[in-house]
Amino acid sequence: MRTLYVSSRSCTVLLDPEGRYEAREPMNLTLNGKPLREENRSVASIFGLEPDTEYTLGSETASGHPDHVVFRTKKETCTLNVRDFGAQGDGEKDDTAMLQAAILACPRGGRVLIPAGTYLTGPLFLKSHMTLEISEGAVLALKTDRNEFPVLPGSTPARNADGEMLLGLWEGEERNGYAAALTGIEVTDTAVIGEGTVDGRAQEGDWWVNPKVIRGAARGNLFFLMRSSHVTVQGITFRNSPAWNLHPAMSKDLDFLNIRIEAPWDSPNTDGFDPESCSRVRLMGSRISVGDDCIAIKSGKIGIGRKYRMPCEEIEIGWCAMLDGHGGVTVGSEMAGGVRNVWAHHCYMRGNDRALRIKTRRGRGKDGVIDNILFENVRMKDIKVPLVVNALYFCDPDGHSAWVQSRAHEAVDETTPRIGSIRFEHVKATGCQGCVAYVLGLPEQPMEELAIRDSTFDFAEDAAGMNQPAMAEGVDPVRKRGLILKYAQRVELTGIRVSGMEGPMLDLQEVQEIIQE
Repeated sequence: MRTLYVSSRSCTVLLDPEGRYEAREPMNLTLNGKPLREENRSVASIFGLEPDTEYTLGSETASGHPDHVVFRTKKETCTLNVRDFGAQGDGEKDDTAMLQAAILACPRGGRVLIPAGTYLTGPLFLKSHMTLEISEGAVLALKTDRNEFPVLPGSTPARNADGEMLLGLWEGEERNGYAAALTGIEVTDTAVIGEGTVDGRAQEGDWWVNPKVIRGAARGNLFFLMRSSHVTVQGITFRNSPAWNLHPAMSKDLDFLNIRIEAPWDSPNTDGFDPESCSRVRLMGSRISVGDDCIAIKSGKIGIGRKYRMPCEEIEIGWCAMLDGHGGVTVGSEMAGGVRNVWAHHCYMRGNDRALRIKTRRGRGKDGVIDNILFENVRMKDIKVPLVVNALYFCDPDGHSAWVQSRAHEAVDETTPRIGSIRFEHVKATGCQGCVAYVLGLPEQPMEELAIRDSTFDFAEDAAGMNQPAMAEGVDPVRKRGLILKYAQRVELTGIRVSGMEGPMLDLQEVQEIIQE
């Protein structure tokens, strides 16, 4: 057992390093020797602690194996209760000004407490050196009239090194966008903790109606960061976002612990967790079930990628559950600044169209390099296609153009992205539908390395009809196929087993080297 995070009022601990989202067996927790609760998750959070206090957290499974950890909570200067600022929490009165006043008044090292109740609110803006606690039973219910939302300008002229202040982003480009329910601009040492809920209520407004139409500004998020650092989000449930749920951008040293992200399976663009041009990010012990990609790691389209050259890197995803959604962990398609050093491990995925999904296309640019992506110790169930690499993804207005979709060896130039190393290790997938893996690299710049080691893939006996493995033109639907690999330099298949497959293990086109053991 080890601590992952400690605040003045809470902690997050890793209880079972070898579990997945759920621990291998339930355990009884004690706090300072007194019974606390039974816990079945590998990563768990404890709330209701006192500041500057030493605690001993113990755990023991039914089969024995006791363990404990000692920690001290952080100091706290004061607590401001939003009720004292006039917030009603009755779900009817607009509490925006009262909530924002408490945040603005909070001194360095203080806590803003939102007790149980339903708080009708517009977007709120965070500040540095404070903790916002949304208590169990508290709901921030976002207003549904977009005309009452502030707009973040895409770009404003500024006297800085970039010549602009970038605030609004939409799908990898500078774009005016509505502020998020919780927005942090250049904040540091900030935490949002608790067992409460941020509810975007998008289904009650017009956010999901004709979603491709920009009305006023681009749809917002439930949580948005820009140029921020040392931010933690712990325990919160996010649901029914207008668009992407959590969207930290150009930020670093971020922790997202024991959060839940929920949206209907058919809700448009409700990606769960989308870090964009961020570094040193941890997503631990979290559960995501949404209408698009559960996790999508990004770094902008070519305009932003070329200008800022900020890759998304050092991303760790551990002990998480990704349920339903188009992709479990996705890279791209907005990746013009590059994505590298991503480690997804000890996770559980169920019902996703694709488990690991790499998306790019011609036009993302030479800085758009995807490299060192590792999927390790992951369990999958009822996944249509466990691994998809698609360098001909037909996104954007020109996505179906002859140049983007060409299978010819086009010129390698300033617009050509690159895919480096992708590794699958100790993966167990059951109930597969379409194929084990589908790789469609660029003919002129093949994917450099694919390694699948010590992994098993079992197809469902009653696999559904034909499945479309990749969103590119000329891709045939598949069912119970092996590995379909096109345009790759080196492929290593070591210690893998496939059952229930129909047809050959390998379907290769322009694969330069393949190693099988």
